[in-house]
Amino acid sequence: MLSRLPALLAALWWGSLTTVGLLVVPLLFVHLPTPALAGGMAARLFAAQTWVTVACCVLLLLISRPKGEVAQYPWAQAAMVFIIGGLLLALLSQFGVAPRIVARENLRVWHAVGSGMYLVQWLCAGITLWITTGRR
Repeated sequence: MLSRLPALLAALWWGSLTTVGLLVVPLLFVHLPTPALAGGMAARLFAAQTWVTVACCVLLLLISRPKGEVAQYPWAQAAMVFIIGGLLLALLSQFGVAPRIVARENLRVWHAVGSGMYLVQWLCAGITLWITTGRR
């Protein structure tokens, strides 16, 4: 059971990013009466997604090596840069980019930066999922 936990966490991370970014948020802008209302709800969903990312990444880091050992599991050695990169992107997006979007400060630029960071984070999660589901 414990050997499957990395793949489960990576799947939760990638799946939640995919669901929020590619399904839920676009549907908000289609079905809510105003873009402002949809944008406010999207901001709340992206904030919640940040904490899902933080939880998954921190847990992946905590289980990356056997208890009492110095060496990491092979999956962790291969995925470490993507786990840390995705975690940092999520935090930077939440606390650096999102406040500028909410304040409508240079909206087009910050929205493009945030979207790009979300895409790179999605790729980090996908690569982590690919690595953790590989043959051992």
